[in-house]
Amino acid sequence: MRPAQSLKLWHDVHLALVRDGEHDLSSRQAAILLTIYLDPPPHTVRGLARKLGVTKPVVTRALDTMGALGYVSRRRDEKDRRNVIVQRTVKGALTVEKIGDLVSSMAMELTA
Repeated sequence: MRPAQSLKLWHDVHLALVRDGEHDLSSRQAAILLTIYLDPPPHTVRGLARKLGVTKPVVTRALDTMGALGYVSRRRDEKDRRNVIVQRTVKGALTVEKIGDLVSSMAMELTA
């Protein structure tokens, strides 16, 4: 795929997500969500912040939004109460799957 095609794909996927009536995530929220669903658990706020190179409050704000949407849930780690475990939800998994399907179908159209 050429760079121009990659940018068109990125644009078209984001445009479709904005138009679908669901909540459109910021780039930061999308990166956090995809990290949670593509990387094996467990996930902690601290670990996500380290992996993404942002602060814990940045991750917490994104998780607040995604939690309100039902894409993730959080709980305290019983072994270390300082840690907050971030968990996947069914709604979040379906959303990530939908995004993956959208990217695949649009990429196939673009390269056909």
